[in-house]
Amino acid sequence: MKTVEANGSRYPALLKEIKPRPDKLYYKGKWNQNIFKNCLAVVGSRRMTTYGKQITNKLVSEIASAGITIVSGFMYGVDAQAHRAALRGRGKTIAVMPCGIDRIHPAYQDKLYKQILDEKGLVISEIEGDAMPQLWSYPQRNRIVAGLSKATLVVEAGLESGSLITADLTNKFGRKLFVIPGPLTSSVSKGTLNLIKNGTEMVISADDILNFYDLGGKGELKNSSLSFNLDKLEKEIIEQLKQEPMDIDFLSRQLNKTSSQVGTKLSLMHLKGLVNQEADKYYVDSL
Repeated sequence: MKTVEANGSRYPALLKEIKPRPDKLYYKGKWNQNIFKNCLAVVGSRRMTTYGKQITNKLVSEIASAGITIVSGFMYGVDAQAHRAALRGRGKTIAVMPCGIDRIHPAYQDKLYKQILDEKGLVISEIEGDAMPQLWSYPQRNRIVAGLSKATLVVEAGLESGSLITADLTNKFGRKLFVIPGPLTSSVSKGTLNLIKNGTEMVISADDILNFYDLGGKGELKNSSLSFNLDKLEKEIIEQLKQEPMDIDFLSRQLNKTSSQVGTKLSLMHLKGLVNQEADKYYVDSL
């Protein structure tokens, strides 16, 4: 079993500053001190909306591609999407588990778990063995997520969201807190809108965060397929979907095309990774 002790030289420097700090960290993956140099915690609702997924994919991919390590809690929703977006941007990510280091939780995310390790990321926990997560272990896990990171980004959060615990811990540790604005009508935006109301810095582009890390202007996605080699209809579709997700019928009316024309083109664009689909609506996450 691989471990790092709190009194050892390999223990992350920022984590040494928090109280109470973990006495020991169990981990899987290749421990490399460089992965801890510039960490950003990304947290949000388990009830992630299409908007939350889109904005997480866009911003986190850009941030990770600039060399910032994305730290999150591996739960379904925004956490898992943040890990995926970091890998999509060919960056590094650290999953902090609320369970024993030998358990994958949730178990159905085993493919993501393996991908994190295959891409030289880390899975860490302060709990040994295959212990199941407990109610107390989630907030305990959150203090590690915040403690490893110079800043925290809250994507979506309801009024009772566990993400607000991480936000409070971020403030307690004297770290920078960022928040994504969300729709007034969304229940998972009420917590984030309260943070903004109380003075938390709002993020509208990756550079808002990259500037904090002195990496401004380096947030361009390595996957820039949306910018080049598009035909006329593809460009028109992209421009429409930049505004909001749309179904085929609505998009067809906007473009003055038949549903068959637009549907066929969308299917091809989806195969090429130019658009994404959720239920009956299409959207782009690389604007």
